[in-house]
Amino acid sequence: MLFPVILTDNGSEFSNPKALEFDAMGNRRTNIFYCDPQASFQKPNVELNHEFIRKILPKGASMNEHTQEDIDLMMSHINSYSREKLNDKSPLEMFNFLYGDGLAEKLGQSKIPPNEIMLKPALLKK
Repeated sequence: MLFPVILTDNGSEFSNPKALEFDAMGNRRTNIFYCDPQASFQKPNVELNHEFIRKILPKGASMNEHTQEDIDLMMSHINSYSREKLNDKSPLEMFNFLYGDGLAEKLGQSKIPPNEIMLKPALLKK
């Protein structure tokens, strides 16, 4: 399994865990665990990604107008941004190191050069 565990909050996008945990044949794909409400310390790395997402899609902005390609682009920019916790490597670099080149691309992720990373609403303006 690529993602044996998903740690998340109780957001509406995770309100049907069985649909995410099991495929159409009833085979387990993953395990979903929820953090305690108001306990962002339980998932600090996810919270940083939420901050980056909110720089591009401010709170109150609808995601309904965006395509999967838009979301892949946004996450490529976020995952290409280097992190001090990763010894100044990006999450994408670490993912490629652990799982090999090519898998991230199959998941819709591509490396964005550091000088081209944009974490602003203009990234998804059409």
